Amino acid sequence: MLQLSRFPIKTSKDAQKVSDNRSTSLLLQAWFIRQEMAGAYNYLPLWLIVLKNIENVVREEMNSVWAQEILMTSLWNKESWLKTWRWDTVDVLFKLPASGNKEYALNPTHEEVVTPLIGEFIQSYKDLDSMSVYQFQTKFRNEARAKSGLLRWREFLMKDLYSFHKNLDDLDVYFEEVRQAYVRVFNRLWIGQDTLYAFASGWAFSKYSYEFQTKLEIGEDNIYVCSDCGQAHNDEIVEWVFSCVNCKSAKYEIVKTSEVGNIFKLGTKFSSSFGLNYLDEKNSTNEVVMGCYGIWISRLMWVIAEYMMDEKGLVWPESIAPASHYIIVIWEDNLEKAITLAKEIETKWWNVIIDDRTGKVWFGQKANDADLLGIPNRIIISPKTLEQGGYELKGRKENEGKIIKI
Repeated sequence: MLQLSRFPIKTSKDAQKVSDNRSTSLLLQAWFIRQEMAGAYNYLPLWLIVLKNIENVVREEMNSVWAQEILMTSLWNKESWLKTWRWDTVDVLFKLPASGNKEYALNPTHEEVVTPLIGEFIQSYKDLDSMSVYQFQTKFRNEARAKSGLLRWREFLMKDLYSFHKNLDDLDVYFEEVRQAYVRVFNRLWIGQDTLYAFASGWAFSKYSYEFQTKLEIGEDNIYVCSDCGQAHNDEIVEWVFSCVNCKSAKYEIVKTSEVGNIFKLGTKFSSSFGLNYLDEKNSTNEVVMGCYGIWISRLMWVIAEYMMDEKGLVWPESIAPASHYIIVIWEDNLEKAITLAKEIETKWWNVIIDDRTGKVWFGQKANDADLLGIPNRIIISPKTLEQGGYELKGRKENEGKIIKI
């Protein structure tokens, strides 16, 4: 449990307007984050809890498709980037000079790292029956115009998964399994009903890639949604005349969205660059087929904050909130009762914040902070509630509380 009397970070009275998204102002007011520079943030204790909780939801679903978690280096050599012809073509690549006239890259993505790494463990087709790895890793992009909030960042946290297969048919099967895992992730985070599966450019890898785009009024993308079948399309694949890739309809509507995930069929582009081959059943040499799958963890937090907030402040799904219950203590004499109740609640695998601040911190500020922080359940322990035999429990979205007998 967390007692706010021992917590050094305080909320601010008012929210400052720092960008076109109100959630950033709320996160600053609630002391979840502090901006270090354009596109780079410091994560404070409560925000870090949310981050780790989102990670755990994503981790559970990645494990469900038999992917193994690893952690790769953020720094990588120039030679590998030259092998894939991307040293001079990735315009957001941070390039770092080093001793001995060497140069390194701060990775915005990890194909150049994971391909030779996993290549050490692949010799025959038997090694490709279940070969997929993922990580949670800080990525770097040398954005020319980094923005605050959930748009362009220079430093961000991403979950990236890479899979390795004998052929395109095997890739297609696993690709669909991961897609379904992504659907489960976004449903568990309460944004699934407004997260679209959109066709996008496949760049040099395949005809299409696929994006998960959450409807958001301040989103940076325009997504074309087919009026007949509902298929979504990124505007980069919509040319002068719209034609749905699914049903060929010419009717559409445009919605504003923010991208929270993407999945690619990489084919053999990277395995070819690094000589990643395997021997099949006939002892013939074949190139390994690859797929990659990303979720923008840090952007996803911002999207959830913007998507779920209301006039009182932040609103978090209980599965990722910094705490499940916020106990307001009225009079210091009731602190021991609050601690006893908090311990009981935490036996059910929930987490509790106890607002036991004294001095000039009155009930109104405590109640406002409970709403600002977005805690799902608020509890009041006071002489009045104790006279009624217990404490008052109110959900974050409820107007009235109810007395729970102790």
